[in-house]
Amino acid sequence: MRELLAGVRVLESSLLEPGALGMTLAELGADVIKVEPPGGDYVRSMSWPIIDGVSLLHWHVNRGKRSVELDLRTDEGVALYLDLVEKSDVVIEAMRPGALARRGITVERMRERNPALVICSVSGWGMTGPYRDIPSHGIGFDVWAGLAAPATDDEGFVYMPDHTTVGTRVTPVFGALAVCAALIRARSTGEGAHIDLAQSDVAAAMNWFRIEGERAYERPEDEVTGNPADGGERRAPGVAGMAGSVRYQYYRTLDGHVLLMASEREFWQNFCTAVGREDLFEATRGSHHADHARGNRQLQRELQDIFATRSSADWVQLGADSNCPIAAVNSAATISNDPQFQARLGWLPASDVGTDMVPNPIRLVGESLPRPSAAPTAGQHTAEVLRSVLQLDEAKLDELARAGVFGAEPRE
Repeated sequence: MRELLAGVRVLESSLLEPGALGMTLAELGADVIKVEPPGGDYVRSMSWPIIDGVSLLHWHVNRGKRSVELDLRTDEGVALYLDLVEKSDVVIEAMRPGALARRGITVERMRERNPALVICSVSGWGMTGPYRDIPSHGIGFDVWAGLAAPATDDEGFVYMPDHTTVGTRVTPVFGALAVCAALIRARSTGEGAHIDLAQSDVAAAMNWFRIEGERAYERPEDEVTGNPADGGERRAPGVAGMAGSVRYQYYRTLDGHVLLMASEREFWQNFCTAVGREDLFEATRGSHHADHARGNRQLQRELQDIFATRSSADWVQLGADSNCPIAAVNSAATISNDPQFQARLGWLPASDVGTDMVPNPIRLVGESLPRPSAAPTAGQHTAEVLRSVLQLDEAKLDELARAGVFGAEPRE
């Protein structure tokens, strides 16, 4: 079947992890051309691990793209970039705000060449606000948004604990959504759009439950209470309020941990029946919904002993058989052994994309997303793109190469 974004051409100027926006569009079928400076994006040597001399970060966020090297310090390089703009539907600027404009590639010049162009500017702090010009890296956005609190080691040093990076990882999803929505409008009206997407904004938006909860608790207690199943007690906002939960909690098993989520009365009854402990249900029926039996240490000890008798896989199966939500607790090292991971995700194999990688989670019923190609070397497709998109001949390519527009001779 025709790919979802077949016929959409994306011109991407990105550094480091924000390049995942172009990757997301490429995996939906767009032709994504990554325009790089001579020598390429230094993402190839950033972070760890380094696989076959190239960073995992590059292998992942730049898969499925084509690479063109252009020196935008030259007039010829800028002219070629604007020629590509004219032949594209989307331009992604995923760097510091105004990076392209400082090379003379302004929004106005791009609009002159392509009025229906969708421009997506991705940066750390956005195009406005007092922090707009402050450099940062991905973890900084999560720290700012309250998603990565510091920890202290045994010697009293503050350190960065393990956490799920949100700002840089979720921004490409919002970016792809915004780009696709803008493309629909552009195709129907001829009107382009300029999207201003800050990774810090996304990190804060994803922390909405805690941020909005704190805000709500600033109101009087007679206006804003806690969970009705707790008698209205105000728990800590967000998932921090789960600390004292019992029916919605982690439990050790014979070989690891599982998460019990029997907060509805129906699920709790199903669990108690499945383990032959109807007496527990009768003693702690609780509310119909959102009852975590918070603070009931006696019940927690009972459940602790029960869960210690079986393996994690056995408990997950019991949950499936009895209609009670029980989830396996995996780590990044163990999740690929989980049958659900193997059935739904699996691996993009190293033989195809350079190193084993987790695929795009979007699934289409009755069809498949295109298989991404391996992340390109710097300038790998320079000649190919300029020939096919701009119809430049060999003489022109040689002339531009001699003028220093490319980091190296165009590759065949």
